[in-house]
Amino acid sequence: MDVRRADARYPGGDAAAGIASRHAFSFGPHYDPDNLRFGALIACNEERLAPGAGFDEHPHSHTEIVTWVVEGELTHRDTAGHETVVRAGDVQRLGSAAGVRHVERNDGSTPLTFVQMWLAPLQPGGDPFYEVVRGIADSTPYAVPEAGAMLHVRRLAPGERTAVPDGAYVYVHVVRGEVTLGGETLASGDAARLTAARELTAVGATDAELLMWEMGAAQRG
Repeated sequence: MDVRRADARYPGGDAAAGIASRHAFSFGPHYDPDNLRFGALIACNEERLAPGAGFDEHPHSHTEIVTWVVEGELTHRDTAGHETVVRAGDVQRLGSAAGVRHVERNDGSTPLTFVQMWLAPLQPGGDPFYEVVRGIADSTPYAVPEAGAMLHVRRLAPGERTAVPDGAYVYVHVVRGEVTLGGETLASGDAARLTAARELTAVGATDAELLMWEMGAAQRG
């Protein structure tokens, strides 16, 4: 188990534009050849947008982009014709395939916080894909077969336990609250990178919310 603390994330964004970003992996000007990816995961970005702030139209390709809204509302528009407002508890996925451009904005009146995770597909190319799953339940994992990955959402009360998926690669991100895992206490923004995970349990130290990626052996570490 490799624990990465929230304060070790790479800072980014544009404070003058109302954008604050924290990157778990090598990103933009923060290049670290030893921190390029874990399994299929190549980015896990915590984003905070002030009202009216956002990312203007920009391109993506050959990446599966999964977004989890923590609070506020995220407005998404893309060149494939989708325009959606994504709210807390929703999972959004944009499969950029051979290429797509999109806009992400906070068009609301309150601050927006979301976690955006990028995964490398097993095969490049194809047609762009977009969907939103509203109010995903803890018992319903979200599959990203293009990347050989499964997202598990868990919400825990103090003392409540949940099984961590067994897998060649498992990435556990604490969205909020505190949990204990493998003898470590993980707080909001902390993450654990697990290899060959077997029969592990996370326990809520406070009310907590977790995102856990289960990834197969076909992916590189």
